[in-house]
Amino acid sequence: MEITMNAAAGNQPMGATHTEHENHPWTIEVADHPPRVDSPLYTQSRALMQKLVDTTDDWTYAPGPYQDHHGGGWWLKDKNGWMCVFSGLGIEWSAQFCADPAKVDRIRQCAARIIAAFPDTLPGYAALGYPQGEQILNTTIETAQQVADWTDSIFNASVPLPAGTHSGVLPTAAGYHHYPKPIVDIDHFRADDFQLFVTDDQGLSVAVVPVGPPGSGDGRVRVLAAHPDSRYARHLTTPTGGKGPEAAPGTEAPAAEAEPGVLPAEDPLAQQAFRRQQPQPA
Repeated sequence: MEITMNAAAGNQPMGATHTEHENHPWTIEVADHPPRVDSPLYTQSRALMQKLVDTTDDWTYAPGPYQDHHGGGWWLKDKNGWMCVFSGLGIEWSAQFCADPAKVDRIRQCAARIIAAFPDTLPGYAALGYPQGEQILNTTIETAQQVADWTDSIFNASVPLPAGTHSGVLPTAAGYHHYPKPIVDIDHFRADDFQLFVTDDQGLSVAVVPVGPPGSGDGRVRVLAAHPDSRYARHLTTPTGGKGPEAAPGTEAPAAEAEPGVLPAEDPLAQQAFRRQQPQPA
């Protein structure tokens, strides 16, 4: 990517420009969530999010229809109505399996402090059919299930985005998920003994997350992002979905995968990702 930037400042002429370019291209999984059944909590969060955004007439990403982005938005109510502010970190559904509960709890604590300053917020959730907000917000996150509850709650799965803004690819749309922030966020709440960024046999970076929750014994990982020259880029599904993994230029098409994007436990990248974890006692 190369763009021309206007460098005018102060008395500099408006014609002064410079160029910037990106030396670290990525192929990122942007289209569809990994196969899953929506949890009841997520279904309730999505319904509440739709009700909340329908009360606003100045939502930045209007108009809908909206998808529910796990972007870490906090809906707050004051005397003027509802507004959504963004937390520092959003937890993608597939990233919860490498999340450190203690680090996720720090996100919860921050949310609790912010929401305490807007006392109409939790009663407002309840009035709209979401009474569990207070319990989720006030529960210390210590287990994988509590991480899952937070991930699918209104405090994380809460940002209404049109499909193009959510996962679009230029020239049709510039979606957040086409760029590294959702991947970089993971590096700030993952467990310290899980390696998010691993390298292939050419030294190219790939980002992976576990398929199963901690303690499941599942050593598989899902590829979320890869340098486009890495052979692992073929494991990413296409933005339109349904076509399966694509071959990197100059390579043969990969064999069909039981679950697209998932690497077996014996794959070198899966072993890199888990190598710092100690075996659990029998």
